[in-house]
Amino acid sequence: MTAIRRSEGSMFSAYRYIPKRSLVALAVVAVVAVVVALTVHDKFYLHVLIMMLFYGAISSAWNIVGGFAGQLSLGHAAFFGIGAYTSTLMFINLGVSPWIGMAAGAVLATVVAGGIGYPSFRLRGPFFTLVTIAFAEVLRILTLYAHDFTKGSIGISVPFRPAVGNFIFRQISAYVFVALAFLALTVLVSLWIESSRLGYYLAAIREDEDAAQALGIDAARYKLVAVLVSAFFTALGGTFYAQYIFYIEPFQTFSLDFSVLLAMMAIIGGLGTVWGPVAGAFLVTPLQEFLQAHLGGEFQGLHLVIYGTALILVVILLPQGIVPTIAGWGRRALGARDGAGAPKGDA
Repeated sequence: MTAIRRSEGSMFSAYRYIPKRSLVALAVVAVVAVVVALTVHDKFYLHVLIMMLFYGAISSAWNIVGGFAGQLSLGHAAFFGIGAYTSTLMFINLGVSPWIGMAAGAVLATVVAGGIGYPSFRLRGPFFTLVTIAFAEVLRILTLYAHDFTKGSIGISVPFRPAVGNFIFRQISAYVFVALAFLALTVLVSLWIESSRLGYYLAAIREDEDAAQALGIDAARYKLVAVLVSAFFTALGGTFYAQYIFYIEPFQTFSLDFSVLLAMMAIIGGLGTVWGPVAGAFLVTPLQEFLQAHLGGEFQGLHLVIYGTALILVVILLPQGIVPTIAGWGRRALGARDGAGAPKGDA
């Protein structure tokens, strides 16, 4: 009954139902990130923190369509690349601030997502997954061949011109605050969606699309809304990546591996949950970065073996994902405690 009452309310009043523990968890993450940014001066550790926050945000954006709506996208790199190339080309060729280019790239990615999702969601089966993969590959090929415009396989280097307006900072710790703001924004939007009418509609579609349509839910419409929101935030991440790494090229920016990585983080953390993608990113990213840093040279390839083995163990031991498993443990512990403290009836 509670879920029904919530879904019947205004979508814009959903913030009232956001669990306070989620806001506390977000505040804890923010405090820890800020403390690390202000006290740690080792650039490698700051880089790992930035990548954790970045991937947590990007995977959360993917989770809106892949987790909440249950529509597997393995071509999200297309939206990521659109954001990266749009802001970078506008900055280099037109002198437009990447902050403005970020918004332009996000809008363009949203329009493209609508063009992909509108016909795909009117068909059943894996069509959306296949279309996203194909579209990302088409963009990669076009970027390679449009050498005069995109520099092709050589890639584009972002000129180092430190200024807030240029989205370029001398201190690496500044990127921690930007990445943290990006993560906070995607988590808050995810919490709002989960607690709103849209979230309940998406959950119904994910669990049984036929039953959802029988209840009057326009499945194609709400899946389209999910992919639009997801593409928008993914494109924002593309701009952040370009301005942080100072270099973009087609093979990395539009790669299938990147799209799979986003999905894998969400699945490991807990698909369809708000904190699952964040937990997955916070586990996978440091593991990947540390193994590559310490075993990627002399022991070339060994870090991939260890990395893959660790992920397989996580999937086997926590098949539902990190967050749902831990939540289940907590519920069982509370249930056992309540049962132990309850008065026994007469024999």
